[in-house]
Amino acid sequence: MTPLRQRMIEDLQLRGYSHGTQKLYVSAVRQLCEHCGKPPGKITEEELRQYFLYGKNVKKWSRSTSTVALCSIKFFNENTIKRPWPTLLFVRAGREKKIPVVLSRDETRKLLHSIRLLRYHGCLTNIYSCGLRLSEATHLKVEDIDSKRGFISIRQSKGNKDRNVPLPQKTLELLREQWKSHRNKVWIFPSAGHGAKNMAFATTPIGKSGVQRAFRSALKTAGINKKATVHTLRHSWATHLLEAGINLRLIQTWLGHKTPATTCVYTHLTEKAKSAAAKAINELMDDL
Repeated sequence: MTPLRQRMIEDLQLRGYSHGTQKLYVSAVRQLCEHCGKPPGKITEEELRQYFLYGKNVKKWSRSTSTVALCSIKFFNENTIKRPWPTLLFVRAGREKKIPVVLSRDETRKLLHSIRLLRYHGCLTNIYSCGLRLSEATHLKVEDIDSKRGFISIRQSKGNKDRNVPLPQKTLELLREQWKSHRNKVWIFPSAGHGAKNMAFATTPIGKSGVQRAFRSALKTAGINKKATVHTLRHSWATHLLEAGINLRLIQTWLGHKTPATTCVYTHLTEKAKSAAAKAINELMDDL
């Protein structure tokens, strides 16, 4: 590891960035260096400008990829080598206005019932019924389950924030059944390893790629043609809660969103909410 890379990692650690963000930022700076064929400290402003044009016009970067590249290179220059870059003041990807894919309640249940292996069925059911991100579910620990209060504690998630989310009784029973199949003292979903042996002594959680494969297989088995991913279960959970009349502010808190604006996207996905709104408007205007 080069001294500059080590220093950047230390700078990220000092500012409280998560391990995942550290890896993303370091990787983005490494890709810049590989593209330019020189150390980051010797890359000129014009080369940096051409790199972002290459990403936009040739590689067709998504908004998220472009934002990661921008933020990581900006961080490196301003914090690690103490050099401002005027180019970074106007490099900004256009905002994407995409409505997330959502499964209906029937589709969700059909998909989850298509998963045979208990560990994958438990993990994906947990993601849906608690509105978790994939990494939050795979890293769930025994100590995070508060069965008496009916909550799961999500620790140091996106943005290094902790939060509690409601744990449905049915999900608690499923998690207990899953844990009894291995009795690992740390992980709810321990790494299965070769042949799914010695799960009781596993020191690492279940891999995300295995959960993703199980989801794609269940999607196919259930005959669902939507472009869904594991994260779709989280979107579906929020939408179904909103349809059930749960307060948007509570859903925002449970999702871990910073602002209500982020959560408000789900108001565009609820057919029940649209129907109820139309009915309410007609009733209000009925005596005109």
